[in-house]
Amino acid sequence: MEKVTIPWHSVFGFGAHIKASSTTLSIRQKSDLREIPLEKVGHLLLVGGHNLHTSAVSNLLKQKSSISFFDADASPLGILSPYGDESRENMENFQRKTPVYHAASEIVRSSLKSRMNLIDEVMREAGRVLFYEGEHELFLKSLEDVDYLVKIEELRRLHRLVSDMYYEVVSRGINPVHGFKRRTKRPHNDPVNAMLSIGYAMLFGNVSLSVAGSYLSPDHGVLSEGTGSLVNDIMAPLKSGMVDSAVFRVSREYLNPDHYELSTKRCHLKDDLLAVLSDCLHKSIDQKRIDFTVSSYVDHLVKKTPFRVYY
Repeated sequence: MEKVTIPWHSVFGFGAHIKASSTTLSIRQKSDLREIPLEKVGHLLLVGGHNLHTSAVSNLLKQKSSISFFDADASPLGILSPYGDESRENMENFQRKTPVYHAASEIVRSSLKSRMNLIDEVMREAGRVLFYEGEHELFLKSLEDVDYLVKIEELRRLHRLVSDMYYEVVSRGINPVHGFKRRTKRPHNDPVNAMLSIGYAMLFGNVSLSVAGSYLSPDHGVLSEGTGSLVNDIMAPLKSGMVDSAVFRVSREYLNPDHYELSTKRCHLKDDLLAVLSDCLHKSIDQKRIDFTVSSYVDHLVKKTPFRVYY
C-alpha cells in the first residue's frame, strides 16, 4: 500500500487522556502512548468518552485545527472549530463543483472487483463452484461495461444488478438451514442478513468518521442520493472485504440454529453469536484503508487526481 498522509486522527473507546504542548499532541490510552506532531493534526475525532485537557483544545484551535465529538457508535455530537474556519464550506464547494462521473464509475468498478474476489474466496473454502451457468460471464461482462457507460443512472442500474446477484451467489456457500438466499430489508428473518446489517452499521460509523475528518458533506453522494449518501458510496466497495468476509466466515464456521431465535417478525441474535461477530468485525474493518480511500477522494476533488478505492 502506498504511503498516504492522513490529516485527521481518531481516538476510539473510553478513558484516553489527551493533552498537548505547543508542538505535540499526546494520547495515552491504558499502556499505549501516542505522540503526534501537532502540525500534522488537522482534525481530531473523539469517539466515546475520554479525558480531554484544555491544553489540547487551546493548542489545536490556535493552529486552526478542529475537534469533533461522537458517541460510542460514531453518531456525531458536535464540533469545535477555530473562529473564521471555512474548511467545511470550502470542501462542500469542491463537492458541488466537481463532476461525479469518475468517482461513481470507480465505486462501481471497485465494488465489482472486491465482490468477485470474495466469491472466489468463498468458493475455495466451500470446495465447489457457486456460479450457475452464465453468471460468472455476466460478472466479467459487467466489469467491462463500466468503462462504456456514460450516464450515472446506467452505473446505478448496473451496480444494483450485480449487487443483487452477488448476494445470491455467495448464499450458496452457506448452510441453507439458516434461510439466507439474498439481501433483504429490515426486519430480517434470517441470521445472516441480521449480521450483515450489524456489520454495515459498524462500517457506516467508521466511514462517517473519515468523512467528518476531511470536512466532506456526508449527504453529497456521487452514486447514491439522500442522507448519508457519500458515506454509503464510500462503503460500497469496502463491504465485501471488511464486513461480508467476516459475516460469511462466522456463518460457515460457527453459526448454528442455537445461536438465534426466529419469530414471525424478525430474527433475534443471541449474545454469544454477537460477541463472536463483534470480535471478527473489529479485526476486519480497517480504519486505515477507509482513511486512505476518503483521502484519495479529497485529493480527487481538490487536486483533480484519480480517485482510488483501497478495498
